[in-house]
Amino acid sequence: MADITLTARTGEATVTVPLGTTLLDAAVQADVGWNYACTRGTCARCRCVVEEGHEHLSEVTDAEWDRMEEEEFAEGYRLACQAVIETDGVIRAAHKPYF
Repeated sequence: MADITLTARTGEATVTVPLGTTLLDAAVQADVGWNYACTRGTCARCRCVVEEGHEHLSEVTDAEWDRMEEEEFAEGYRLACQAVIETDGVIRAAHKPYF
């Protein structure tokens, strides 16, 4: 299980989710108003910055490489629909869409 604090347009919430959950699924569960459209990594509306806990997430996916720049990854940005929680720990992420 992972404890995730998510900040989006309608507020902030902390939820505990099982391993294998995406950040987007956690945000939907937390009902914090996370904007998204596709869940496949093509729209990038779920873009977020991971402020803490990068080490608990899956590697950057091909879908993310196709949609984002290397500098964004260095700054901690991920697509929430692609970032899967792989290990127990604390994660903090904030929704930061392009638009």
